[in-house]
Amino acid sequence: MTTLAAILFWLSAGLLVYAHLGYPLVLWTLLRLTGRHRFQSFPAYSQEKARNDAGDVPTVSLIVPAYDEEEVIAAKIADALALDYPRERLQIVVASDGSTDATAERARAAGADLVLELPPGGKVAALNAAAEQASGGILAFSDANSAWAADALRQLIAPFADPRVGYVCGRVCFRTAAGDNLEGAYWRYEMAVREMESALAGVTGGNGAIYAVRRDAYIPLDPSGSHDLSFPFAFAKRGLRSLYAPSARAEEKMVPTLEGEFARKRRMMLGLWDIVVGEGMLSPRGYPPLFAFEVASHRLLRYLSPLLHVIALVASAALLGEGWVYDLAFVFQLAFLAAALLGRLLPLAPFRIARYYAMTTASIAAGLWDRWRQGPGGRWEKAEGTR
Repeated sequence: MTTLAAILFWLSAGLLVYAHLGYPLVLWTLLRLTGRHRFQSFPAYSQEKARNDAGDVPTVSLIVPAYDEEEVIAAKIADALALDYPRERLQIVVASDGSTDATAERARAAGADLVLELPPGGKVAALNAAAEQASGGILAFSDANSAWAADALRQLIAPFADPRVGYVCGRVCFRTAAGDNLEGAYWRYEMAVREMESALAGVTGGNGAIYAVRRDAYIPLDPSGSHDLSFPFAFAKRGLRSLYAPSARAEEKMVPTLEGEFARKRRMMLGLWDIVVGEGMLSPRGYPPLFAFEVASHRLLRYLSPLLHVIALVASAALLGEGWVYDLAFVFQLAFLAAALLGRLLPLAPFRIARYYAMTTASIAAGLWDRWRQGPGGRWEKAEGTR
């Protein structure tokens, strides 16, 4: 039993350290060894080039899914109309998913080209319907509460000049809200990893605030699916790259509280089982080798982290008295859990960081628990405090 506990401890602890610290270092090393540099496959789209190419840009449909967004939809349409992109080449589509307020009316009044009033079906169903009726050669997507920089659309579609590119996501920055959410700090770490993945083999995940796909590559997903997670790996299996364009910038209001962030991530994780198992993320068949490495390191190990933490804690408890390493590891884990509990009462950085990590890791397990109890996700729920 002692040998088994030791094996489980070192395996789980090693995978956790690798997933959060080792993987970014390995990415950096691989980029250095292969001579690749960040974003070498395409340059930032300069304003001068944008003016020169005004008549030679692809048609784009900017799709905004919306559910009861009457407070922000007019501002979002105004934001889209202010983009530095030829108006005759841009179609603005609002997909209202069973809204019970004035979302559709205000979208039309604000200047949307196509407003779909759909029966309630969830966000992904609304996106599927909008993609089917959109006319652009490139489909760009934005949340209703996202504000894009004037040049964001040009920067976002620039990589599509390479026919091997099927998906591009931009950089979303969070407006700091009063509260205790540390998502902004975590997101900066995540963007650094995404930047290196993009240069190596392609990103393994995107974001809903700002992204685009080729119209002829669009895949209708089940309601429990997620463009952010499903498209990059599905496109990789079809020979298309998914890239990150940090010069394509959007801004959103951050969820103000950690409890709100936990609830948001828990909802996101509800469809995780269907994506990883049902849609085939777990299956390496069709992946380029480096992309398979990225998926295993960035996605699968992250999703396993709640289980790995439990194994490490139980194994180190079973090994108490078998060596100072196990004693220290057990004490450290208990101290970390205590710090996470104190994070709500004491607003000190170490406690807040511990609390954020513990709750976001727990959200994965909570989402899977909800999936087992409730079935597949797909319901539309907005994060409180983000409008």
